[in-house]
Amino acid sequence: MHGHHHNHDGTRAFAAVTLINLAYTVLEAGYGFAINSLALLSDALHNLGDVLGLGLAWAAAVLARRQPTERHTYGWRRATLLSPLANALLLVAFSGALAWEAVRRFSQPPEIPAMTVIVVAAIGIAVNLGGAWLVRDGHDHDLNRRGAFLHLMADAAVSLAAVLAGLGMAWTGWAWLDPATALLIGGVVAYSAFGLLRLSFNAAMDAVPPSIDQNEVQRFIAQQPGVSAVHHLHIWSLGAGEIAMTAHLVRPPDDDHDGFIDRLNRELDRRFGINHPTLQVEHGLACEHDRHVRAPHGQPVD
Repeated sequence: MHGHHHNHDGTRAFAAVTLINLAYTVLEAGYGFAINSLALLSDALHNLGDVLGLGLAWAAAVLARRQPTERHTYGWRRATLLSPLANALLLVAFSGALAWEAVRRFSQPPEIPAMTVIVVAAIGIAVNLGGAWLVRDGHDHDLNRRGAFLHLMADAAVSLAAVLAGLGMAWTGWAWLDPATALLIGGVVAYSAFGLLRLSFNAAMDAVPPSIDQNEVQRFIAQQPGVSAVHHLHIWSLGAGEIAMTAHLVRPPDDDHDGFIDRLNRELDRRFGINHPTLQVEHGLACEHDRHVRAPHGQPVD
């Protein structure tokens, strides 16, 4: 019951933070268009990227609770690996368009009401710090929450850059600070989007998660009592914090087979976060026999 309650609270926190940030993103983009400020529009784009990221975290919290079906035997977790691909491509396209417009404006930057930029961006700082406070519980050991927490703190810093640009325009009258800030924020968006694109593409292609060293996992399994070889080792992400692994182990038969598997499964989860391991134990004698099986025409099978 306690675990379900924790999930429910986590889902509600993600829902609240996502909806509040979405409302602020619409507000900021509206003001950006109204006063023709690229700094606000680029900050709104950065917030949109994190709204999409928060939405994924929210979806992950929901999907992780859905039971597998006969058709979807792993559930719907992988949806959280596929949608970041589309999100990253969208952010790269938007940031490129904003950067183009910012460069074009440097020659004749329009006059921007600096106080509006300052007030709207300051609201963004408050919204993002408030959202980070909502998801702070457990962010040190929950990767889903940690990702959301770090995104919100980064958003607060980007909004601070927009506030500083507004203050600079108010004090100096330098209208070029608006497109300059847009270029800076656009660079941050593009950099994070390319990182997201690389990670999500690798995850969709069943790559080993970046947090896991496959060689270290193989060495650990090979060091277990009685294990003489490890092969056909595959590690991949199922999404929503679930990591799967399959491996074949060569080990002599004994009376503690089930206990050995249970202990190894627990250690794989504790040490590496691999919580869906599938282990096939091949006994040494059986393997030797398999290597000497002959084909129908009498030729040894490799």
